[in-house]
Amino acid sequence: MDAVDAIVVGAGHNGLVAANLLADAGWSVLVLEATPHAGGAVRSGEITAPGYLSDLFSAFYPLGYASPVLKSLELDLRWTHAPEVFTHLLPDGRAATVSRDLDRTAASMERFAPGDGDRWRTAYAEWRSVSSQMLNTLFTPFPPIRNSVGLVRQLRVGGALRLARRLVLSVRELGSEMFDGEGAALALAGCALHTDLSPEEAGGGVYGWLLAMLGQEFGWPVPVGGAQEITSALVRRFRGEIVYAAPVSRVLVARGRAVGVRTADGRDWRARRAVIADVPAPALFLDLVGDRWLPPRFAEDLAHFRWDGATVKVDWAVRGKVPWTNPEAGRAGTVHLGADLNGLTRYAAHLAADEVPPDPFLLLGQMTTADATRSPAGTESMWAYTHLPHRQSWDADVIAAHVERMEAVVEQHAPGFRSQVVARHVYAPGDMERENPSLVGGALGGGTAAAFQQLFLRPVPGLGRPDTPVDRLFLGSASAHPGGGVHGAPGANAARAALVRDRNPLYPAAIRAAHRVIYR
Repeated sequence: MDAVDAIVVGAGHNGLVAANLLADAGWSVLVLEATPHAGGAVRSGEITAPGYLSDLFSAFYPLGYASPVLKSLELDLRWTHAPEVFTHLLPDGRAATVSRDLDRTAASMERFAPGDGDRWRTAYAEWRSVSSQMLNTLFTPFPPIRNSVGLVRQLRVGGALRLARRLVLSVRELGSEMFDGEGAALALAGCALHTDLSPEEAGGGVYGWLLAMLGQEFGWPVPVGGAQEITSALVRRFRGEIVYAAPVSRVLVARGRAVGVRTADGRDWRARRAVIADVPAPALFLDLVGDRWLPPRFAEDLAHFRWDGATVKVDWAVRGKVPWTNPEAGRAGTVHLGADLNGLTRYAAHLAADEVPPDPFLLLGQMTTADATRSPAGTESMWAYTHLPHRQSWDADVIAAHVERMEAVVEQHAPGFRSQVVARHVYAPGDMERENPSLVGGALGGGTAAAFQQLFLRPVPGLGRPDTPVDRLFLGSASAHPGGGVHGAPGANAARAALVRDRNPLYPAAIRAAHRVIYR
């Protein structure tokens, strides 16, 4: 066996974050990546037409820009912004726009209901008072005792209880409590539907509030030159080895302890201190580890793991600027379109019923508007995605019909759009998984964002930590707390757990004892 201190399975951004932190601590680290490329869902390429750069999966990065994890790595990146953060277009053509300029945001919300401009200012002031503590709470290992205590001290008991209530509200309830008009409520709801939650689901409000307020505070920036620049910066920074086209077929376990991995070519690789897996939880435990090394109750719980929805994504090369009827949409990096609040509920209901929504809600990105390097001057590199139910496979005709619906939604708000399209590229759910095996069935979040699979319930009921029932094996993917998004926290948490386990001889026994209690 070739021996290193740690093996990281998967060169997605979480795996690269973990590898960097362990290398910074002086460990020898090897990253094994199944595909020919680093980055996972953080990659770019010319997939539509020459000169038009597309982000293949993720694109805008408010969480990455604000993440204490990525900030601590001091990556060599240049960020840029669209003139406006995002716009939600209503079916009647009106627009609710969030801008980094608070006055512009307030004016947009005020047009929907008198007083909503000031209500937005109040909501933002409340966010700013807790934003630093909130971000540190979200992106540190569970339980976040230090930052939670800081929040309670700052807000006092009553304020902390009211914040806790806000965090479990549905986004519909949150919007109706905070605002009188539909514009500001839709701004929150559209952000919440970046996840797989409906407007009525408990806990959805926190996602809408978080993304909208991050947009107000930081914007939704993009790296100059494409999403790939984030990956490239992580790779450049890493002091270790990455082996590509090396899919791992087995985690090697001896006496309940991870000692290395085996790749599909039959080669064994030894890890002296830790194995960190940046792969989905079912793939790690069912495919790479196996039932033999798992408590029966843990395996039973894993059978209830729930994926987030499937995704269809279309990229377009547009020869001119998109001919939006409402010019506010032309200034926004991200456009939400296709539904008002009740329309979002109907869309989510079709997904819950395992039906293809007849009226898709679109998240649309105008990349050249955000970063002029993405396509020739005066043109647009653009994408949109929408969700489908999570299924094992999709018929090509069903996907083609849904792409037609998606383009019809854009055409409704931008008449003449189709005539401006030079080329397009479609990622069906199966295409996404073939390009990146971690995007199982086109699921982008590593598992549902529903409350029943968050915190200490992610990926299954347990400690909410990256430690697994196999000693020295750590889960560092979006299937671990705090979940999906490009922020690096799952990878960082896994690396920190590995470091603590290595330094503290009492740590393994404590984890084993806790697992015995939970899974007996």
